[in-house]
Amino acid sequence: MRTIKLLGLLLMLLPISIFAQSTVSGTVVDNSGMPIPGVNIAVKNTNKGTTTDFDGNYSIVLENGETLSFSYIGYRTQDIVFNGNNTSIDISMVADAEALSEVVVVGYGNQTVKSISGSVVSVTEKDFNKGNIVTSESLIQGRVPGLSVTKGGGPGSGSEIRIRGGSSFNANNSPLIVLDGLPLDNSVADGTRSILSTINPNDIESFSVLKDASAAAIYGIRASNGVIIINTKKGRGELSVSLDVQQNITTIDNTVDVLSAGQFRNLVAENFPSRLGELGSANTNWQDEIYRDAKSSDINLSVRGALFGKIPSRLSLNRSDQEGLRQTSKFDRTTASLSLNPRLFDDHLKVGLNANYSNEDNRFADGVEGNAISFDPTQPVRSPGSPYGGFFEFLDNDGSAASNVPRNPVSQLLQTRNVSNADRLFGNLNLDYKFHFLPELRLVTNLGYDRTDSGGSLTRPRTSALGVNAEQGEFIGNESRYEQTRTNTSADSYFIYENDFNDFGLKLTAGYSYQKFESERFTTNEILDPNAQEPRTTVADDVVLIGYFGRANFSFQDKYFVNASIRRDGVSKFSPENRFEYFPSVSGAWVLTEEDFLEDSNLINSLKVRAGWGQLGQQDVPSTSDYLRRYQTGLSNQQYNFGNPIVPFQPLYTNPDIKWEILTEINLGVDFELFNNRLSGSVDVFERTADDLLSDVPVPDGANFSNQGFQNIGEFVSKGIEVNLDYNVIRQDDINWNVNYNFTAIDREITNLAFGQDIFVGGIAGGTGNTIQVQREGAWPNSFFTYAQLYDQAGQPIEGAYADLNGDGTIDDRDRYVSGNGQADVLMGFQSNFTYKNFDFNFNLRASFGNDIYNNVNSSRAQLGNLNLVSPNNLPVQVLETGFARTPDVILSDFFVEDASFLRMDNVTLGYTLRGFNRESTSLRFWMGLQNAFVITDYSGVDPELNISGIDNTIYPRGRTYLLGVNYNF
Repeated sequence: MRTIKLLGLLLMLLPISIFAQSTVSGTVVDNSGMPIPGVNIAVKNTNKGTTTDFDGNYSIVLENGETLSFSYIGYRTQDIVFNGNNTSIDISMVADAEALSEVVVVGYGNQTVKSISGSVVSVTEKDFNKGNIVTSESLIQGRVPGLSVTKGGGPGSGSEIRIRGGSSFNANNSPLIVLDGLPLDNSVADGTRSILSTINPNDIESFSVLKDASAAAIYGIRASNGVIIINTKKGRGELSVSLDVQQNITTIDNTVDVLSAGQFRNLVAENFPSRLGELGSANTNWQDEIYRDAKSSDINLSVRGALFGKIPSRLSLNRSDQEGLRQTSKFDRTTASLSLNPRLFDDHLKVGLNANYSNEDNRFADGVEGNAISFDPTQPVRSPGSPYGGFFEFLDNDGSAASNVPRNPVSQLLQTRNVSNADRLFGNLNLDYKFHFLPELRLVTNLGYDRTDSGGSLTRPRTSALGVNAEQGEFIGNESRYEQTRTNTSADSYFIYENDFNDFGLKLTAGYSYQKFESERFTTNEILDPNAQEPRTTVADDVVLIGYFGRANFSFQDKYFVNASIRRDGVSKFSPENRFEYFPSVSGAWVLTEEDFLEDSNLINSLKVRAGWGQLGQQDVPSTSDYLRRYQTGLSNQQYNFGNPIVPFQPLYTNPDIKWEILTEINLGVDFELFNNRLSGSVDVFERTADDLLSDVPVPDGANFSNQGFQNIGEFVSKGIEVNLDYNVIRQDDINWNVNYNFTAIDREITNLAFGQDIFVGGIAGGTGNTIQVQREGAWPNSFFTYAQLYDQAGQPIEGAYADLNGDGTIDDRDRYVSGNGQADVLMGFQSNFTYKNFDFNFNLRASFGNDIYNNVNSSRAQLGNLNLVSPNNLPVQVLETGFARTPDVILSDFFVEDASFLRMDNVTLGYTLRGFNRESTSLRFWMGLQNAFVITDYSGVDPELNISGIDNTIYPRGRTYLLGVNYNF
C-alpha cells in the first residue's frame, strides 16, 4: 500500500504535456513477422518519443507533418512522415547489410555493427529469456556462445558467470560487469544474495558481451574474464505506462535417494543387530520435511513521459517476494529507478542521470541437506517433552543433547533466525558535450556511485541444541549482529574525435579512469559466549584503480576497418615496482559484401571477417597488501594477562614480488547473413594464454610467516570455437517461427607450474584434509585426481582395490591419476519463438557435454560403517549396490566421478494477447509458463549442473516453477 501511495504522489508531481492533433498507433515486426519490443520511436526535431511494448505495439500523439523515426539495433532505421490521415502505421523492420550501420555499446562509447572487429555480442530486450526472471543474468542464460550462467537454487541467489571458461586459478574468474558506465564490484556485500540481486531485471534494455581481448582491452585492469555491459531503459517523450504482474509456485523436483525407514531397520539388523534398540518407530522422510512448496510474486510498474514537457523521463517501481524451497528461506526486493535524459544547448549537451534505490530483505536458511540425508529415518521430527523446543534430538545419558551426531534439520531451520536487510543506492551522471566550435570533438564525463548499507543478525533460542554450550548440557542460544557499509565511486572522462575524410573514417578516444572501493564492517561476534571475541570494527584497505586509455578506429571505403587501443593501468594492491602495466590490443575487419564480386549476390547478404589480438590484466584477489610487511595484533581472546593485558603481535605473509596476471588472446571470426536474411550467424575461434597466474599455494616451511599465500606460479592455455546461428523457419502474415542455436567448444590445458609441482585443491567431506582435485601440467585446471577402481568379474567395484598405475607394487599417491574435470568442453543453447495470430509460444533448451561430477554425497555417506557411528546414520541407496563398508577405503576412488552431461529445458511459455480492446494503443497479454521443465542426464545425484568445481556435497536444489502472468500496456 505504501508503494501505491508513493507512486500516486510521484505521478501527481509529473506534469507531462501532450499536445497533438492525432493519435497514431501500430505494430512493429521484424522481417520474419515477429513483434519487436523496445523499438525506439522518435519524433524528429522534438523531444517526443516512445517504444514498442512486449507485443511490438506502440501509440503516439502527432501533429500533421511530423516525422516518425523507427530504430533498433541490427535493423535499418525507417522514417515515416505523418500526413494527418495515416493514423495506423505498421512497420516491418528490415535486417540487411544496411543494418550494419546500427550501433552497439562497447567500452567508453559505441561502434557500428559493421565496424566491430572483436568478438562482441549484443542481446536486446527482444531476445531476452522469458519466465521467472528474478536476477538480471537470467535474461541471457543460454543466449550467448561462450557465456555460461549457472544459477543457484536459493531465492534471489546469484550465478556463477563465466566467459570462455575464465582465466585464472584462484583470482576472480567472473567477468567485469559495467552498469550504465559504472564498473561493479564483483564481491558480494554482507547480507545480500549477489551483486545483481538488487537490480530490477525489468529495467534492463540491453547487454553487450565483450568476449575477446581486442574488444575488452579498453577496460584492461579488470577485463581478463571478459566484460558484460548492461544498459538500462531510458526516458522517452511520449507517455506510456506498463504494468507486469506475475505469480508462481515452485515445487521440489528431485532429492537424494536414501534408505527408507524400513530399509534402514533391515540394514541395521543385518550388520549391527546390537543397535536395533536405538531405533525409533517413526517413518520420516527428512528431505520432505525440510522443503516446502514456495510461493512467489513479482510486480513491475513503469511510466515514461516528458517531465515538464521537456525532459524525457522514466520511472519504474518493482516489488518481488520470493520464498525458497528450504523452510524459512525468503528473498524480498523493493526497487525504484528514475532516468532523466535532457538535451541542452541545441543538442550539444546530452545529459543522462540514472538513480536507483533498492531494498533487499532476506532470511537465510542453513544448508541442512547433509543432516537430512544422514538423520535416522526411524525418529520423529518432534518428541513430546523434549527440552529442545519439542523437537527430537539425540541425547546423552544425562538428558542433554549428544555431541558428534547430526542435529535435527527441521529444528535447525525453524529455530534459526538468520536475517538481513540491505539498502543500496547506485547510479551515474553522464555528460556528453559536443563542442560548438568543433562539433567533431566531444567530451564525455561519467560519474558513478554505488553504496550499500547492510546489516543482519543470527539468533537462536535457549531451546536450540545448536546454541552456545555454556556448560556441558546447558545451551543458552545464539545472538550476533553485524553491519557493513561499502562504497564504489568512479570517475571517467574522455575525449572523442570523429570525422570522415572522403573514403577515410577516423575516430579517436583518449581519457582517464579512476575507481575506489571502500568497506567498513562491525560485528558483535557471539554475544552469549563469554569466550568469544569482543565486538570489533574492521576497516578494509582501500582499493584504488586508475587507468589512462586511448583508442583509434580507422575505416576505408566503409569496408576495411582497423581498431587499436592501449591502456595503462595501476592498482594499489601491488608494490610501486609492479603497480602499473600496459594492455594493448589491435583488430581488423573486412566486409566482403562491399566488394564488387559479392555486392550483387543473392545468396550472401552480408559477410564480414574479423581478426584481433590483445592483452588484459588480472588483479582481483582477496589480498590487498601482501607486498607490505604487516603485523597483526592478537584478538581479545588471544592476549596474555599478567596483571595488565600484554598484546602479542604476529607477522603476516608477505610477497613483495606479487604482480599482475597477464592474459594474451588471439581471436578470428566471421559474421554472415544468407538466403535473403533468413539465416544469420557468426563463428569465432580463439586461443588465450593466461600467464603469471595468481594462486593461493603452500609456502615452504621457514620461508615466510605463513604456510600459504598468493604467488604468481604458472600458465594455462584455452582454445575454442563458438558458433551462433539464427534462422527464420516461417515468415508469414499470421504465423512466424524463429529459432536460434549457439555452440561452444573449449579445451584448456595447464602448460606451466612453478617447478612443475602439482597443487592439490578441492577439499571434500569424509575424513580430514582430503582433496580430490589437482592443478597439474598437461591437465585441465581443477582436474579430479583419484585412484583407478578395480572391479570383479560381475562388474562390481572391489572395496579398496585400485590399479597399480606406476607398476611399483605399492598403491600410494603416485598411483592417483587425472580422471576428469568439472567443466564442460561443449556447451549448447537453443531457443524457439513461435507466433500464430495473437498466440505466442517460446522455449529455451541448454546442453552441457564433457563435464564430470565427483559425487561426494555418496563417497562420504554410502558406506555401511556410517550405521555404527555415535548415532546410526542413514545412507544413500547406492550402498545396497556396492556394499562398501568403510569411507576411508573408497573416498578417493574414480568410481564416484560420474558423467554429468545434461540437456535441460529452462523455460517454456505460452501467451495470448488482446490488442486495442479499449483504445488503439492498449494491449493485454495473459501467459503461463514452466521453468526447469525437465533435465535429461545420466548423473545419479540431485542435479548435474553445479558450479565450476564439479564437487557435489549437497546443493540448494532447483525446483520446478509454475508461472502465471499478465502484461498490461497503454
